[in-house]
Amino acid sequence: MLLLPFLLSLSVSVPAQAAFSLEVKGVHPSLYQKYVPTSSNLWSCLDESRSIPWSSVNDDYCDCPDGSDEPGTGACKNSTFFCVNVGHVGALISATRVNDGLCEPQCCDGSDEPTGICPNICDQVGIHHRALLEQETKLRKTGSKIRASYISFAQKEKMRLEAVVTSAEREVTAQTNELARIKEIVDRTESLSAVALERRKSSPLFKSLESHSELLESLLILHKNQRQRLNALEDILSGLRTGYNPNYQDMAVLEAVRGWEQIAGLHHINDVQKGEDEGGGEPLPSDGQSKISDEIERKVESVLKADRVSLLMEHEKYVDQTQASPNLLNLSYIPQSFAPAFDYIRSFASAILGYNPLSSDAASVSRVRQLLSDAEAVLREAEDKLRNVQRDLEDLFKPDRFGKDGEWKKLDGLCLEKDTGEYTYEVCLFGEAKQKGNSDGSVHSLGHFSSWKRDEEVGTPDYYSRQMFTGGAKCWNGPQRSIQVDLSCGLDNELLTITEPEKCEYLITGTTPALCTPLESWENVKDEL
Repeated sequence: MLLLPFLLSLSVSVPAQAAFSLEVKGVHPSLYQKYVPTSSNLWSCLDESRSIPWSSVNDDYCDCPDGSDEPGTGACKNSTFFCVNVGHVGALISATRVNDGLCEPQCCDGSDEPTGICPNICDQVGIHHRALLEQETKLRKTGSKIRASYISFAQKEKMRLEAVVTSAEREVTAQTNELARIKEIVDRTESLSAVALERRKSSPLFKSLESHSELLESLLILHKNQRQRLNALEDILSGLRTGYNPNYQDMAVLEAVRGWEQIAGLHHINDVQKGEDEGGGEPLPSDGQSKISDEIERKVESVLKADRVSLLMEHEKYVDQTQASPNLLNLSYIPQSFAPAFDYIRSFASAILGYNPLSSDAASVSRVRQLLSDAEAVLREAEDKLRNVQRDLEDLFKPDRFGKDGEWKKLDGLCLEKDTGEYTYEVCLFGEAKQKGNSDGSVHSLGHFSSWKRDEEVGTPDYYSRQMFTGGAKCWNGPQRSIQVDLSCGLDNELLTITEPEKCEYLITGTTPALCTPLESWENVKDEL
């Protein structure tokens, strides 16, 4: 564990005269000048709520509401006691721990208890502490150099990204202009094609195709209407056949029934009723005709749905292919070495000059539309690249991302592993954390990076001492997996320990040079000691 936070919170500069002239026990050195009586031998509480006799200070009775009159007795529970700890580092403790019969480890000089209760071991503690401090200082110095290289990397990355942004902006501008140019070509080509199409649509072939289609559509409507009427008539006659009473000898009805039976190919109804006990029913007379009619209607509808303009274009394309005479851009043989250049020239002539070796307007329109689609795709790709690079540049020095100096950018995507025997844990900084089974090869997500240490001020070293990974794979009958990675200054980027304090909630400790901030004040601290 690093000693820096503890040292900075407790280390003080003790005036030379304090070592032999501390009339008010337990006072912090920064408050010495406030513990001086007036000429009338009175003293004011630090909150200036009242004045008391100087003799009431440290008399083991709490007179001041803020407890400032009893810094060395523990009579006021809201007061603090300062251990001078000559030879070591001074410390503040709660007044409740003064004169409690226990030797507080923060007060190595034993001043928190009456004389003779606790020994003064500050010399030994100070020697050990300074050794640790020296070791810590060396670690910080070396680590801060590595951290400085991370910052240098960020500066170089900034210049690289700025160059990429400039290049991407030029590319977007160029592709925007190219897209506008191709749109103009498309508009011109479609305009020419529309004129040519109207001319072709006035041809006798197309007019005949249109009139035939209209006639066929009318016949289809008439056929469907006639089918409906026929089906209704069949239903009426079938009902008459099965429902009339032959005993009445209504000759008109009888003739109608027999006529329907003859047309439909049915047995006489009386013969059928006599043979009912033999089993079997008569087939419906309209079933076969209905299937044939359905098939005819489907075929006719398919013909009517065909795009007649497309058929016209395909017909002209077929005629052009079979009758086209050789020309400069429609050669049957091109030497292999000249083929790429020839294809480029032919494409250019087709798209830009409106020439098509097959003389097909539809093909020309299709080609320039494809060019437009390709240009739009290239522009989208260029714009996406520009946005991504701009975002990377913005994140580079964001305090809540890679730090105000960009020292964490070097570690973006760095994956660290720790083998615990049963599992190997992988943490990709700013990415995803995983748990890998060493025996079965299973892989479970422990979450993705979501934030730094939320309860610390953004930009402080403590803020960057923790990475949170959330939204991992759900545990069986439990929560989604998550992981907390606590980091400290170290010469290597590595994972040290892995525990699971709660079900599917993991705690990992590790080190990184990115947290080894330069500490120029440490030399002053050592000198004061």
